[in-house]
Amino acid sequence: MNQQGKLMITGASGFTGRHACAHFLKSGFDITAISRKKMNFDGRIHAECCDLTNENDVNNLIKRTKPQYLLHLAGQNHVGESWSDPVSTLEANTMSTAYLIDAIRKESPTCKMVIVGSALQIDPDSISSIPHPYSLSKTLQVLIAQSWAVLYNMDITIAKPSNLIGPGFSNGVCSIFAKKIADMERKGMEKVLEVDNPNDQRDFLDVRDAVRAYDFLLRKGRSGETYDVASGNNRSLKEIIEGYRSVTTGDIQVNSKRNDLIENKAAIDPIKLVNLGWKPNIPLESSLMDILAFHRDLMEK
Repeated sequence: MNQQGKLMITGASGFTGRHACAHFLKSGFDITAISRKKMNFDGRIHAECCDLTNENDVNNLIKRTKPQYLLHLAGQNHVGESWSDPVSTLEANTMSTAYLIDAIRKESPTCKMVIVGSALQIDPDSISSIPHPYSLSKTLQVLIAQSWAVLYNMDITIAKPSNLIGPGFSNGVCSIFAKKIADMERKGMEKVLEVDNPNDQRDFLDVRDAVRAYDFLLRKGRSGETYDVASGNNRSLKEIIEGYRSVTTGDIQVNSKRNDLIENKAAIDPIKLVNLGWKPNIPLESSLMDILAFHRDLMEK
């Protein structure tokens, strides 16, 4: 296996982080996995605990490790928590990014970085219409990263992912549905899903395709640029439920509060990423099967 270089992955214990560690390890990178608490990783991965909201801890971390690549996944990604504790959300998403980038500026300035933002970040010109503190924190995170790229001539690329799905522990709607279905199967219960509006549409992308996209950006992404990481197609929750109906026994009933039609164009477009040579490989149906299999396995343990 060819050694690709020293890659630091923050948020390594999270949903995307676990998949990222597996992918980049297979690709031949020397990985340092960063998490807030001690976690068990593959023995070939160097694990470090670090509170990224502590500037001194971050400085010491970067001084010790001197990464050649950084994939920054860590942060607070819950909109509800951002309303109840906006300052902590800003610390987790904004200040941690500033501490990381600036520590790298001082200790490993040639490091290639991919900062993972959010589909909920907005154009700073539209700040008056910001929907919640989480969106503010991710918008500021991106502004900091882009500013350091310009001010200090650092190699920083922004990834803007859509709704990521796939096997593993996730709070996304596809995982919520699968967990409920697996639980109802195990208990022999009638399958009933509560949905606000089954016509609600979102862009869903398998997390494993997203990790491949981050790989492309680490290798080919242009500094200062933002790349949408998405399928480019909106799918309704009704389509998601139909997908689960095809891979489970018995019917799935849906209780909904509303059923008004929603016609949404995809909010993000992966064309810039496609132009780098990337495209999604995992069909939605395969993602749903893998998610349900993951939760069925959990129920049996």
